[in-house]
Order: sequence, then structure tokens, then C-alpha cells
Amino acid sequence: MTHAESPLVSIGLPVRNAGRDIEHVVKSVLAQDYPNVELVISDNASTDDTEDVCRELARADDRIAYHRQPENIGLLPNFRFVGERARGTFFRWIGDDDSLDPAFAAKCVAAFRADPRLILVTTQIDYEGPDGGVSTAEYTGTGLGSDDPIVRLREMLRLLNASYLLIDPLYAMMRREPVMAIPRRNMLREDEVFAVKMALTGPWAHLPEVLAHRHWKQERIGTIAGRLGVPGWQSHFSNTLQFRELLQWASQAPALTPEQRRAAKSAVYRMYLRRQQRSVSHKSRKLARLAIGRR
Repeated sequence: MTHAESPLVSIGLPVRNAGRDIEHVVKSVLAQDYPNVELVISDNASTDDTEDVCRELARADDRIAYHRQPENIGLLPNFRFVGERARGTFFRWIGDDDSLDPAFAAKCVAAFRADPRLILVTTQIDYEGPDGGVSTAEYTGTGLGSDDPIVRLREMLRLLNASYLLIDPLYAMMRREPVMAIPRRNMLREDEVFAVKMALTGPWAHLPEVLAHRHWKQERIGTIAGRLGVPGWQSHFSNTLQFRELLQWASQAPALTPEQRRAAKSAVYRMYLRRQQRSVSHKSRKLARLAIGRR
């Protein structure tokens, strides 16, 4: 496939204070064996040497578009910024200490070419934990490829209560225009809400091979609230706030029939009840352990 025959693929890198890691990420993007790639970097007012590293990398390769925010605009706005500045038909976010397999872009574009219905192509991902151990899991579901938005919705809601290793829609290749048109709200569990909105927007495909690598660390929900810049009280009501946002989107999502809207709301209610039951069960076990420990 020549450069002229290849639709542009944009990789978006939102970054803040990652000067020591960013060169590795950039090199993995520029090493794609796909001939038409751009890398859009948004430096969110870093206070380390991120700016110097990025400007040097951009001078060395004209496929890099570097933008520096004069002040910290927040985590989600910085993610949205790189998507809005991207020019590609297809788009993917990448974390500031992650990497892509050289075949990632070519294989994802081939999947889009094979099925014009698709708005998203996910891949299997290797996750490296803080101890250096690597984990992955193979997703074998088919519901997200359905033409029926309710089938896709139910599968995505099921996955929200399953292992994070199975599928990560936020770090998938997307058809840029329809996905970037989806409204997003800065809130806890927003990544899960966004995944549901994408599932209602159109069919997905999944490539069951490891084509990307991510570093993973478990963070307390209060820490995540701080990184997002949302009020700390939200950490106590994150499930309820997520439920409200999903229910509202089920009522507003474009192209759903009245019957599909009712089915979507019902699916959201069931997911919320399952999550609440699991939360109550977890708290009960924790209280029981504390009571036993005090004896």
C-alpha cells in the first residue's frame, strides 16, 4: 500500500511531565510499517523537560505536530485537544509511557477496509504492572460487531463488570469524525461512559492479537478525582453519577427508536443494580473482616 492509497492515521499523545518516557513512545509511533501516520502531541504545561524533548523530536521528523498548552487545561480537555487537532481519517490515543507494535496501524486500517460499518477497532493489549509483570487476556465476544445497538450496549455493559484486560475502547483505533462528535463530561468513570456511548454509535471489530503495550497501576478513586480535577465528593457517588449519565445518554443517543431507548434504559438499570449489589457485598465482607479483627 503506497502513501497515496493510505488514509491518514493520527495518533494523539496528551502528555504532562513525562520527559523521561516520551521518546520511547514517540519512536514506537514513528516506527509503524504503515506509510501515512501523524503524531499529535499536546503538552499540558509540563514543568519538567518535556517541552525540550518534544521540540527536538518534532524538529527531527515532520510527522510530529507539537502543541504546548500555556496552562494546565485538565486531563480530559487535553485528551480532546489532540483529537480535535488531528487530521486523520482514523485516530488513536496513546499514553505517555505506552507503545505500539509496528503493525498496529496497518492491521487496524485493514480491518476498517474489510468492514465499512465499523467505527472502532480494538486489539489485545499487554499490560505491565508496577512489579514489571505482564498480563493480557483474549476477548472472544462478538456482540460489539452487531448492527443492533442494543446488542452492542448489553455487551459493553457486561464488559464494564469484567476484567480490564479483555478490551480497552479508549485505546482503540477509531473512525475519527463520528467518535470525536460524541459529547463527553468530565467526571469519574467517564472512560466507561464514553465506551458505552461509542458502543451505541456503531459496530466494532476486535483483533485478537497483542498490538499495543500499556503500563498499568491501580489508583484510588480519590486520586483519580484529583487528576481529573473533579470535586472529591464525587468519589462517594461515582456509581450513581455514572448511572445518571448513562441513563441520560440512553434517552438522547441519535438514531435509536423509542423501543430501543426503552431497551437501553432497562439494560442500564440492570447494570447499575448489579454493580450496587457487588458494592454492598464488598462493603459487607470488609466490615466482617474488621469485626473479626477486633475480637
